[in-house]
Amino acid sequence: QVQVVESGGGLVQPGGSLRLSCVVSGNIASITVMGWYRQVPGKQREWVRPEGRFTFSRDNVKNTAYLQMKKLKPEDTAVYYCYADSSEKLGVSKRYWGQGTQVTVSS
Repeated sequence: QVQVVESGGGLVQPGGSLRLSCVVSGNIASITVMGWYRQVPGKQREWVRPEGRFTFSRDNVKNTAYLQMKKLKPEDTAVYYCYADSSEKLGVSKRYWGQGTQVTVSS
């Protein structure tokens, strides 16, 4: 089992920056991949591509992944979810999700 907890969301003005954190616990050694999705109400959850304004990083000592977001736009407003993929018994991969953290970009 893996537990995933995000934090760092909030209200930010257009053009601003924000860094989200994702702390994992439990069977840390089983984690293979971590990443981020975001979801706007009424739309499908979409993967956050780590390029341009969005940067992924991971601190294995702190068991934490980060999503650094710069030059934020109103259309970046969404609930951001962290995920951790775990290699489980018989090689089956299981994805664990956090509860999500709200990011609102508005003046």
